[in-house]
Amino acid sequence: MTDDPRAEKRPSRERLVLAALLLAVFGAMLFAKALASGGLEQTAMFYVGIPALIAVTVVLTARPRSAVGLTLAVTTIGLALAGPLLDEGVVCLIMAAPLIYGVAALIAWIVSALTRPAWKHHHALVAVPLLAAALIEGVAGVSYLPRESAASATVMVDASPEAYAAALAAPPAYGPFDAVLLKTVPFPHPVSATGSGLEVGDRRLVRFNDRKSLGLGAEPTPRSMTLRVAESDIDTDAGRVVFEVTADSTLSRWMELQSATVVWHRVGDRTETTWTLDWARTYDPSWYFGPLQQHTTGLAAGYLADTFAAAAAGS
Repeated sequence: MTDDPRAEKRPSRERLVLAALLLAVFGAMLFAKALASGGLEQTAMFYVGIPALIAVTVVLTARPRSAVGLTLAVTTIGLALAGPLLDEGVVCLIMAAPLIYGVAALIAWIVSALTRPAWKHHHALVAVPLLAAALIEGVAGVSYLPRESAASATVMVDASPEAYAAALAAPPAYGPFDAVLLKTVPFPHPVSATGSGLEVGDRRLVRFNDRKSLGLGAEPTPRSMTLRVAESDIDTDAGRVVFEVTADSTLSRWMELQSATVVWHRVGDRTETTWTLDWARTYDPSWYFGPLQQHTTGLAAGYLADTFAAAAAGS
C-alpha cells in the first residue's frame, strides 16, 4: 500500500498505453478522412502514411518486448475498424493489407532501432529517405512507374472464326471465376449483359454483383459497366474489335479500365483469340499496386477469353 493517496488515483502505465494506442488508431482514421476529403485517398500518403503514424505512436508510447509485434496487433485493430468507419469494401482492405502490415512493421523496426543507444542500430537511418520517397508518390502527380498498361490472354477455340464472331456479337453467359485469386478476394463478378452487335457504335451494358460495403448501415449498391464498339474489322478468317469503356461504376474505385481489344484468326479448323485489356493505375505506391493490378487484370482477360471461347464452342 502506498503512502501517497494520489498514486491510487493515477492511471496505470498500462491504461495510458492503451489510451495512446486507441488514439493512434482513431488519429489514423481522422488522417484518412482528411486525405479522402483532399482527394489523396489513392496515394502513397494514404497507404504509407497511415501505418507509419500508427507505428511511430506505438513504438514511442509503449515499451513492449517486441515493438513490431505490438504494432502489427494495433494495425490489425485499425484494419478491423477501417471497414465500418471508413466505408471500405472487402476487396480494398484485402488488397491493401499486405502493404499496410509491411509498412507498419518496417516503421516500427526503424523507430525502435533509432531509439536504442547502441550505435550499431544507426544503419536504420538509411531507410528514412527511402520511406520519404515512397510517401510522396501519387501526390502532385508523382509516379515512379508508368500508369498506363495492358494485360492480355490468348486461348485456342474449338470453333470457326465465324462462330467466334457470332458468339462475341451476342450477350454471353457468365460463369464463375476459375482463378483462385479472383474467387478468394472476392472481385466483382459479371452476372448479365444486354446489347449485341459488332458494328461501330453498338453497345453493351454489363451488370455485376452488388457492391457490399463494410460501412455501418451501408446498403448493397448496384454496379455496372457500359462499353461501346469503337473499332471493328471482321472478315471470314479473322477479326479485330475494340470495346471502349464509356461508363464504369465497378472498377473505377481502384483502377481505370479503358478498353478491351479482341483479335482472332483461323488456325486450321480452330480459332486463336487474344483479349487485351488496356487500363491505367490510379493507386500508389506504384511498386505495389502496379504488379498487383497487372496480375489481376491478366486474370480478368483470361476469364473473358475463356467465357467467349466456351460460348463459341457451344454454339
